Amino acid sequence: MTRVSANDDGTANSQMQSYYHDFVKGGFGLIITECLYTDKAYSQCYRQQPGMSDYAQAESWRSTIQGVHKEGGAIIAQLAHGGAISQYNRYVNKTVAPSAVKPLGQQMTAYYGEGDYALPTEMSEQNIKDAVQGFADAALLAESAGFDGIEIHGANGYLLDQFLTTYTNQRQDQYGGSLSNRLRIHREIIRAIRAVVSPDFLVGIRFSQTKVNDTEYRWPEGEAAAKETFSLMGESGVDFIHTTEYRLDKPAFENSLSLAALAKQYSGLPVIANGGVDQPEQTESTLNQGHGDIIALGKIALSNPDWPKAIQSKKALVPFDYALLSPIANIENGNRYLAQQK
Repeated sequence: MTRVSANDDGTANSQMQSYYHDFVKGGFGLIITECLYTDKAYSQCYRQQPGMSDYAQAESWRSTIQGVHKEGGAIIAQLAHGGAISQYNRYVNKTVAPSAVKPLGQQMTAYYGEGDYALPTEMSEQNIKDAVQGFADAALLAESAGFDGIEIHGANGYLLDQFLTTYTNQRQDQYGGSLSNRLRIHREIIRAIRAVVSPDFLVGIRFSQTKVNDTEYRWPEGEAAAKETFSLMGESGVDFIHTTEYRLDKPAFENSLSLAALAKQYSGLPVIANGGVDQPEQTESTLNQGHGDIIALGKIALSNPDWPKAIQSKKALVPFDYALLSPIANIENGNRYLAQQK
């Protein structure tokens, strides 16, 4: 969950350290960070977004990582490239994407956005190679800082999802057209990361159908797309798949299993399932039926950083309210909101 609270240079700070430590102290066993930009070209998406594009940015996470480990938790760095939906970039003044297609919707004001998204420039093959290298370099930096693994953000409308999505990818080359071609960059990134990190360093990838700027999109090939996508990921060398949907337990397509269950079925990999969980009862069927291995919480964790301990002690939960992310979705505003709920 992006919190736009990093320093101007993309380094993490003490406020972020306290924020992440609160989750592991509250009983969460695994922390997946907010998305970190991967290079100093086109990957940054938001103002005050943390990065993983140089040594200083990586090292700024060390105390956070050590604190999570001290509490017995694990922490994974989520790596992302904004592509066409970038709302701010301190390094360049334009956006790039698979094709020159203006994103739907408008920029998110809670993340310092305003008005329409810019029309992106279509990526050259060199741009794509540079983006792939950026993910590999960021993964190596994350490992050097002490993270337990990385998660490639291939969901929610960011660059890799733009390659996967039919209306944002209108390319006629090896990165467009067939589903296999649209997933080519995913496999290249995984291969590049695996070539530089240690064999036991966790590497995962996240998928969704919907996007921050399009809540209606569904994979047009239906379950056949899930079968091919997750089968390819199972062969690619990743250690886990993370799926996110509006509700983690709802069918992904007509008369189908959930997206998490399909990922489990077709990849054979461990699956993290995310989406719409408020109460523990919603997780039990997913876990008990073997349709997912770990449940990830997003919005409800923001309003309840002690969610696991609260459930164990039968403490009343604080319902999630978008006021927590208003007017800007930073940690300071969130802390102020939570203090008012006590």
